[in-house]
Parts: sequence; structure tokens; C-alpha cells
Amino acid sequence: MPDDFVFDTRTDLRPDQKAEVLIQALPWLQKFAGALVVVKYGGNAMVDEELKRAFAQDMVFLRQVGLRPVVVHGGGPQINAMLDRLGIESEFRGGLRVTTPEAMEVVRMVLTGQVSRELVGLLNAHGPHAVGLSGEDGGLFQARRRTAFVGAEAVDVGLVGDVVQVNPGAVQDLLDAGRIPVVSTVAPDIDDPTQVLNVNADTAAAALAVALGARKLIVLTDVEGLYLSWPDRSSLVRRLSASQLAEVLPTLDSGMRPKMEACWRAVTGGVGRAHVIDGRAPHSILVEVFTSDGIGTMVLPDTEPEDAPFTAPIPVVHPEVPA
Repeated sequence: MPDDFVFDTRTDLRPDQKAEVLIQALPWLQKFAGALVVVKYGGNAMVDEELKRAFAQDMVFLRQVGLRPVVVHGGGPQINAMLDRLGIESEFRGGLRVTTPEAMEVVRMVLTGQVSRELVGLLNAHGPHAVGLSGEDGGLFQARRRTAFVGAEAVDVGLVGDVVQVNPGAVQDLLDAGRIPVVSTVAPDIDDPTQVLNVNADTAAAALAVALGARKLIVLTDVEGLYLSWPDRSSLVRRLSASQLAEVLPTLDSGMRPKMEACWRAVTGGVGRAHVIDGRAPHSILVEVFTSDGIGTMVLPDTEPEDAPFTAPIPVVHPEVPA
């Protein structure tokens, strides 16, 4: 058999089916032309090599078709791996990592020197698009130390903070230059600028989305969306309003609550839509943005006149459930 034959390795889709996929995206390409989208990168998409590459392709695709993506990332799995490697014990209280000064050095090193650099490299494999920065750069974030609660008991979680001030100028400059900003979530302590705090990436992404006036906040996670009664798969919520979400928040577990609270903060702060989607599915961001059905759970502002009821009933929030 001749070596120079080119064999057909195309998909099983017929040409008309491929065209239909592209045409379905047209109204969404028009609707979101120039739109600023903040994406919180996390979960399994950060550790699976195929998903990493797919995520980078999605971000570059968004940029190439006229959207303005901003990536905000944490790095829990990578931080845990490095702490284990160095023999530094990890502890969580109230869903937050207890960050000692020793651990904070590792957090800072991993987020800015490992996770950010890897993601910037994956993005720049498609062209000189991405620039990494942290919450320390250009005064992007300022944070204040927080206390976590386990039940009704306050617990100290060390050098962990909440974003209390955002100066998005450095990110906006990169966007104006056609770049994809990649933001690591460490931030100086507003009460002690010599100290750096570990900031939850979900809440940091929401704060940045509000400050930038983003059209969308998209949060990647390792489930299909918000379930009201896990593992009952029929309780997956497709859409809900900010006020409906506020009722549900106290009932959520410590893993999902920060993500849904970030969505609530975003839409009540002026962001048009917030989404929690399954980052385990390759190209899930493109499916969310450019298809009619989308995926995951969408949170809308209460002012939306066309709000449709969401697909599962809101449970009663009992007074004994700690907020």
C-alpha cells in the first residue's frame, strides 16, 4: 500500500450536521461579541492533561471570536501535593485551608510559580495571548483576614482572607492589549501590606467580575451543577434567581457553598449571568456559551423579567441550619 495515501479520519458527523453545529453558535457569537467573561479555573480540569489542553483551547477560541476572557485560578490539588512533598501538614476548618506562614510560602510559590506558569504556557502554545499576574500585582486585590465557622463556633484559619478591594486597572490594560489575563489568588493584607493572604479563588473571581462589569462569571467544578438533594440526579437545578439562591445557600455543603455564593455575589453586584458547570467535560465552556441549551446551573439577577421557574423545588431553610 502506498505510504502517501491520506486516509479519512474525520468524525461520523455528516457535512450538514457539522454545519448545523456551527450555525447554532451564530446568534451567541453575535450576542457576546466583545463581552467580558471571567472564568474560575479549578477542579479536575486543573489536573487532567487532556482537560488542561481543552480549557486552554476554549479560552483562545473565546478570544479569537471576539470575547474577552479573564481566567482566575486556585490550585488546591497542586498545593496539597507540594505540602505533602515538603512534609507540611494540611488542615481544613469550615471548608477553608488553615494557612500557616510556612504553608503560605508554599501557596504563593505554587500558585504564581507553578499553576499560573503552566496555564500561561498552554494558552501561549496557540499564540502570544496570555499574561500571568497575581492579586499582588498592580494592587489588583486587597484582602482582610477572615474567621471561619464550624457550626456556631469561630475558628482561626491563619493567613486566609476575603477580597475587600479590587483595582482592576492592570487586568483591564491587558484586555485592552488583546491579552488573556491569568490571575493567581494571593493578595496583600489591607491591614498589614507586608503580609500576603491566601484568597478563595471562587470569591476572588466574583469580586473581579463585578469590578470589571463582566457579562458572565463561569465557575468550573467537578459536578454537573447545583443539586438540591444529592445524589438524586433529578434535583439538578438548571436556573434560579439570586433570591432563590439566597434561600438555598445555608443548606449547601462546604464544597459547593463558596461556588454558589460567588455566583450570588456576582449577579447581585451587576454581572449579567453566573454559571456553575462541569469542568470534567472537555470544552464545557464552549458548550455553555455557544449553544442554546447550555449546561450546568445558571444564576440570574432578580430583575430579569423573563425568569423561568427552575427545575427543582426550593427546600425550606430550617432555622437550625447554620448560615
